[in-house]
Amino acid sequence: MYDNILVPISLDTDRDGKTAMKVAQTLSGEDGQISVLHVVEHLPQYSEDLLPADHFEIAKSKISEVLNPMLEGLENATLNIVEGHSGRTILDYAENHQADCIVIASHRPGLQDYLLGSTAARVVRHASCAVHVVR
Repeated sequence: MYDNILVPISLDTDRDGKTAMKVAQTLSGEDGQISVLHVVEHLPQYSEDLLPADHFEIAKSKISEVLNPMLEGLENATLNIVEGHSGRTILDYAENHQADCIVIASHRPGLQDYLLGSTAARVVRHASCAVHVVR
C-alpha cells in the first residue's frame, strides 16, 4: 500500500480519470493521501495578453466544478490545479510532495505514441517513484 499517491487528471475525454481514482483508492494505505493534480498548459504570451488578468483563476474555478465530484466521499483526497507543462509539472509535483506512487490515465495511443501517450510515457520514464498506468 502507498501513503502518498498522486493522480494527474486530464479533462480529455479519452482518458479515464475515474478509473485512475479507483485504482488510487485501492492502492492507498489506511492513512494514505491522494493528491489529484490537474495541469493547465501555459498559453503563448500573445494569447495570454488577450485574456482578462484573472483568466487562470476563472479556469481553476471551472475545472474545480468538473473535478470535485470525483473527490466526493474521499476524506483523504485533495485537488490541486497548477499551470505548467504537463509531463514536467507532474514529475516536479511528485518529487516536491514526496509521492510514493503516481496513478496516471493514458489515452489509447496512436502510431506516433506507439505504446503510451506522450505525457504518460514521460512520467513512466522519469518518475522516481512507482507509476501505475490506467488505460
